[in-house]
Amino acid sequence: MLRLWPLGLGVSFSFTGDGEHNGATVGLDNYAELIDDPLFRTALRNVGLLVLLLPVAVAIPGLLATFIYLRVPGHRFFRSVYFFPAVLSPVIVGAIFNLLLAFDGPLNAVLGGSGVGPVDWLGDPDVAIFAVVGVHIWATSGMALVVFLAGFATLDSALLDAARVDGASLARMIWHVIIPGLSRTIRFVVVTTMIGMLTSMFGLLYVMTSGGPEGSTYLPEYYIWVQQGQMSRPALASAASTALFLIMLVVGLLQVGLLRRAGRED
Repeated sequence: MLRLWPLGLGVSFSFTGDGEHNGATVGLDNYAELIDDPLFRTALRNVGLLVLLLPVAVAIPGLLATFIYLRVPGHRFFRSVYFFPAVLSPVIVGAIFNLLLAFDGPLNAVLGGSGVGPVDWLGDPDVAIFAVVGVHIWATSGMALVVFLAGFATLDSALLDAARVDGASLARMIWHVIIPGLSRTIRFVVVTTMIGMLTSMFGLLYVMTSGGPEGSTYLPEYYIWVQQGQMSRPALASAASTALFLIMLVVGLLQVGLLRRAGRED
């Protein structure tokens, strides 16, 4: 009840007005305004982009965990290195990458030295969202790595030994042994990673781009903060929060359904 009661209040508040209509019932007017708002439509498009990039966000810690589990040289060192970004504040991570990705920063200096022109990582509307998402994946993959390593503890090592004896390549072992054996772990990481991408990127967005350039890096949670904290429109922010909750619910259910179906087929 402690969780459902605030959620219900928020949904109810989304049907009331702001400003001169404060407290008055306005029906679906807030939702109609969201649909007409280009910034909110950009935020929804970016949610679609996050869904497309989700396999990358899951595959990276999964592959790293596989290499550590197979005890590549230096695996203990790599385990600590990969997890270290997870303990850093998003504000610190954002500040570090603002320096690295600056137009005159070290990354562009390296690219310039190799003959590649500088890239405006945080100032180009077509590039900025990929830069922010990439930094988020770098900063959060350590936690997913730990979950994958916990999943490997339940994997039958005899299956991997049999695959090695049969001469299976690493790619075949991953596809035919590791992925089916970690299906539940993968399902969990997929859902939690997607939720994290939808609800835990505010700090990075605020520090790195503040929603810019030209609103290209807006996500629903940042849009909600702008409407609530800067525009003083709590009812519209509640409508956006409700929309975000529905998006997370639908995406999560679809992901779980698809992964369960894939598990049954395997």
